[in-house]
Amino acid sequence: MSDKLAIAGGTPVVDTKTIKSWPVITQDDRDAVLRVLDSGIVAGGTAPEAVGLEKDWAAYCGSKYCLTTNSGTAALHMALAAAGIGPGDEVITSAFTFLASASCALHQNAIPRFVDIDPRTYTMDPSKLEAVINERTKAIIPVHIQGIPADMDPILDIAKRHDLVVIEDACQAHGATYKGKKAGTMGLMGAFSLNCLKNLCGGEGGLLISDDEYSIKKASLVRMFGDEVDDERQIRVYNASILGWMYRNQELPAAFARSQLKRLDQFNATRAKNSEYLTEAFKDIPGIIPPYVPEDRTHVYFFYIIRLDPKAAGVDAPPRKFREAVEKAIFKEGIPIGQWQTMPVPAQDLFQTKYGYGKTGFPWTYNEELKKITYNVNDYPEAQKLCEDYTVVHGTHPPNDTDLMAKYVETFQKVFSNLDEVMAHADDDIQAGFSPTLYGAS
Repeated sequence: MSDKLAIAGGTPVVDTKTIKSWPVITQDDRDAVLRVLDSGIVAGGTAPEAVGLEKDWAAYCGSKYCLTTNSGTAALHMALAAAGIGPGDEVITSAFTFLASASCALHQNAIPRFVDIDPRTYTMDPSKLEAVINERTKAIIPVHIQGIPADMDPILDIAKRHDLVVIEDACQAHGATYKGKKAGTMGLMGAFSLNCLKNLCGGEGGLLISDDEYSIKKASLVRMFGDEVDDERQIRVYNASILGWMYRNQELPAAFARSQLKRLDQFNATRAKNSEYLTEAFKDIPGIIPPYVPEDRTHVYFFYIIRLDPKAAGVDAPPRKFREAVEKAIFKEGIPIGQWQTMPVPAQDLFQTKYGYGKTGFPWTYNEELKKITYNVNDYPEAQKLCEDYTVVHGTHPPNDTDLMAKYVETFQKVFSNLDEVMAHADDDIQAGFSPTLYGAS
């Protein structure tokens, strides 16, 4: 290994061509998609692949009911609509997540509120939840972020005391468990995404599960224009009984996801093996904080994130500057690396301006009390700290293996052995990150 950093003109440790992309596509996947084309049925709420995926996913999770959707965002919105959330209501979610965990409430003309995160798991901190609850609160959306479940028992206890609906955002946690229970099965409903980055890939799509028949029937109406279905003949009668959307999935992505599901546990095991290999090695490198996994849950590592601590590394620099400098050096060594969310969700312009629909301010203008709501980023200090110093190490997904991870470890050892030089290049015009093609996107 050359000691000269690639950012200073040395040879990169990792050949980027050796990092294989996700998803893993086999002949079985191709055959599944071709069977759809051969069948001549490519769409429909009761089409065979969509219905088959619903049955397969319900069985995998141990749930009674499942609906396919066209996205995880749609699944979250359907869940809130099915739960009767509407104007004037408030929905609590995590300050560190993807926008959809909060914007689904706005789609129901409800108001998102936020809770800071646990500093080790980066999921909703239950100890801070009750302080956000008021008479307008109707639902809680805990997020199983990056593949690790939130601490559900205290969240469910608080929800029960306050008579609140719990909808799990499990869009990044297919197959993860909390005290032996699958993510998405502990609340009233659980939402999953099937987009190209996710552990279970359909290209695009989503899933909504529940053990409650009424909730699933209501969500089914929301999914397809609010149209009623004749109970006896099981056909649409083209009579919308409620306001609905068009959130159906399609046969091609459903067939692909069904085929991928057969290997989900295998894929998750590879992610865990790769990630645990890195974690064990990173423990010996001062300045790197690897993921923490409590003993009561499993992590499926949708993304592998680390935090970078300049003080522990012996560097006198602000956390953000140190993190960005390390990202640039690691990136030049051939590893795709960079942040996913760059700020807590309540810091985004949508919540700072509260423009709402067409700059009307709605739904915050629904009544005088909601107009007073503000989103002070200082209320979420742990989420703020995380966004200063965390980064995502990409390429830990299958079919990549520990041979590649060994090169990753060698890279980090090289960079952290030359931190003076890393900081000397901190202001270089380098944009770290990853190519969308790494995850089958464009």
